[in-house]
Amino acid sequence: MKYSELEGKTVEELKALLKEKKGELFTLRIKHKTMQLQNTSELRVVRKDIARINTAITAASK
Repeated sequence: MKYSELEGKTVEELKALLKEKKGELFTLRIKHKTMQLQNTSELRVVRKDIARINTAITAASK
């Protein structure tokens, strides 16, 4: 996900997307702890997506 994809969205859409990504991060962490996660780089990608969404929310609320 790129930041340019997030710029046109409303704050409500961004918050819904943030909630979805946090849920995905939770499930990935559980899979990682139980040794079921094959590709551990997914954790990094989801964390960066969450950071991008938070940045877009901050920029949209100003």
